Formats: sequence, structure tokens, C-alpha cells
Amino acid sequence: MAALRVATIIGSTREGRVGESVGRWFAEQAGRRADVELTVLDLADFVFPARLPEVATREMDAFAEQIGRAEAFVVVTPEYNRSFPASLKQAIDCAYDEWHGKPAGFVSYGCRSSGLYAVEQLRAVFTELHVVTMRDTVSFNLLDGGVDDAGRPPDDGEPARALTAMLDQLVWWGRALRAARAAVPYIS
Repeated sequence: MAALRVATIIGSTREGRVGESVGRWFAEQAGRRADVELTVLDLADFVFPARLPEVATREMDAFAEQIGRAEAFVVVTPEYNRSFPASLKQAIDCAYDEWHGKPAGFVSYGCRSSGLYAVEQLRAVFTELHVVTMRDTVSFNLLDGGVDDAGRPPDDGEPARALTAMLDQLVWWGRALRAARAAVPYIS
């Protein structure tokens, strides 16, 4: 069976962010699997307009095209004020139909709650977009050694086990939904 095309979305665009290190760690770990084909979409590499225009810009279209090509998603998000960053919401809103009938997993980080409030907010957004979200997540508390001084999580232990569980679920749902979309186009 063909590898599942997974878009990893690094949701923070803040200077000095940990998201790039966490996102690259995830990509390295997931890249070891033969059942996934990863694309990393770092939102810091996109220039979206401050206001949503009537006609999408080339950057918006390019992002939506990548979302359309993907068969599953992993969103790497920080938690800012018990939610996810505005940059991530802006990117999510650049696509609509492209999200439908696909699964998403989450890798989150933050202080104390390890980004889980952000994940809960994202679940509500993705439900509206007809995305199936994975129950299991990968999360890191930045205050208790969840990442090293460079912002990189450990390669073993609980993070690796959580990543395996989340990816196993994502691949199962991704394959099931791929087959379903091939049999009957998704109705939104």
C-alpha cells in the first residue's frame, strides 16, 4: 500500500520559537516510518496577508494546494493564552474543501499544560472542517525538561511512545479515509 502523504504544519511564526525544533524532531522521528511520506509546511515560510482578501493570493493558493495534496496532517502547535496562535488559524482558513475527510494528529508544547488547551481548541476548528482528529497526542511541558536547551524533545521514552501511538492511529484513519474517498467522493 502506498505511503500516506502527511503534511506536518509548524504553526508558530514567533521569533525565538520552539516550534521549529519540535517540528523538525517530529519529522525526523516520523520519517523513519515506511508508511508515511512527509512534507513539512512551516508557516514562517509563508507570507499571508494581514486581512483575508476577496481573491486568494498566490501564497494562500500554494498553501491550500499543499493541504489538498496531503492525505493526513500533523499540526505542531504551541499554546498561547490557552489557545493556538493566530498564524495557525490564518493558515487553516486559507483552505476549506482541501481539509475535508482527512485525519489530523497533534504535537503540542507549552508551559504546565503542555499545549493541550491549544489542541482542544484545534479539535473544535477541525471538526467544523470535517477532519477526524486523533485521540492520542504528543505533548511537551517546556518548564519541566520536556525539551533541551535547543528546544528539542528527547528521542526516546514517553515522547517516542506517544508519537508511535498517534502515528499508528493517523495511518489507520488516513488509509481508511483514502479508501472511502476513492470509493465515494466526500460530501461536505
